[in-house]
Amino acid sequence: MDKIKIALQYMMPKHLISRLVGKLAAAELGSITTAAIKWFIKQYKIDMSEAAQSEPEAYTTFNNFFTRALKPGIRPLFDDKDYIVHPVDGAISQCGPIKGGQIFQAKGHEYSSLALLGNQADDAKRFEDGDFATIYLAPKDYHRIHMPIKGTLSKMTYVPGELFSVNPLTAENVPGLFARNERVVALFETEIGPMAMVLVGATIVASIETVWAGTVTPPTGKKVFTWDYPTEGPDALTLDKGDEVGRFKLGSTVVMLFAKDALDEFAEDVVPKAVTRMGQPFAKIED
Repeated sequence: MDKIKIALQYMMPKHLISRLVGKLAAAELGSITTAAIKWFIKQYKIDMSEAAQSEPEAYTTFNNFFTRALKPGIRPLFDDKDYIVHPVDGAISQCGPIKGGQIFQAKGHEYSSLALLGNQADDAKRFEDGDFATIYLAPKDYHRIHMPIKGTLSKMTYVPGELFSVNPLTAENVPGLFARNERVVALFETEIGPMAMVLVGATIVASIETVWAGTVTPPTGKKVFTWDYPTEGPDALTLDKGDEVGRFKLGSTVVMLFAKDALDEFAEDVVPKAVTRMGQPFAKIED
């Protein structure tokens, strides 16, 4: 059955399906929208008591529900200055060192940091022998992405690609999954060096948004786009630890890259399949 599921993903028109679902998710359909939200809450056992608006009827579109805000204070930040925090609610897929420019995906599968970053060689060089972490966001999770550490935006890259599912089954069976799916790469300058946050698209992920550019995907065409940003002066965009970076419209994955010697060690409970909660300890930084 698993082989059939994977084979179907190769065959199905993933972009067409995703864009059609995106239009429906953005539409204000009244009682139909409310019914879809209620079904989704029941199907995925979503804890709406954490949401700023807990009633399904409060959301005029499915996208508004899916990217819902949480109640203030529901995700307190771990305030130890020696630690960076989890950027999202989700589950650890993999984490560890970047070896020879390769990132571990799943048993039998690796992919290159160069490919992940859209073949931007200068960017990839900054993360040689560094560390990575991959976090999977399931449909039930909170889908806003936050800063694990204070940083200033220096570059954004849109990389076109496939829209395979990014669930654990697909990660174990599709080679180079995160470096072949559509994605947005955000580079930040931080006190521990460069940090990349790679927002990976997936099947029926209608779009990826950032707080500085709005909807980034899908732009017109199938080429890599890059945007450079000032890191000094009045136009520099600096986000504090815990600030929102962006959001997924339907679930996906965040891959984070850190420079060599930026991290001392991951927190004790940061291991594959471990549940993550935004704001909790993620990794200790080097002294």
